[in-house]
Amino acid sequence: MSEPTPLERLERLRSSIDNIDAALVHLLAERFRCTQEVGQLKAEHDMPAADPSRESRQIDRLKGLAADAHLDPEFAEKWFNFVVAEVIQHHTQIADEHNA
Repeated sequence: MSEPTPLERLERLRSSIDNIDAALVHLLAERFRCTQEVGQLKAEHDMPAADPSRESRQIDRLKGLAADAHLDPEFAEKWFNFVVAEVIQHHTQIADEHNA
């Protein structure tokens, strides 16, 4: 059996990347389903949308996981901050709807 050509290797790698991207989208969707439930719970009990102490603990935890996985910890922090900003926006919207 012959070695794959560079183009065949590229296509195989791209196929793997496509599968990983699909998995990430599904994982993010599941994460947001959970955070929507958290937002509802917070709204029902007049809890603040943001929890800076939890966010700080999560950043530390994720940066450690990223370092262990040979991923730039600063990238992990940026990703987390991006996701949390969206979550807080959803929580604020849920609270506004709950209080309307």
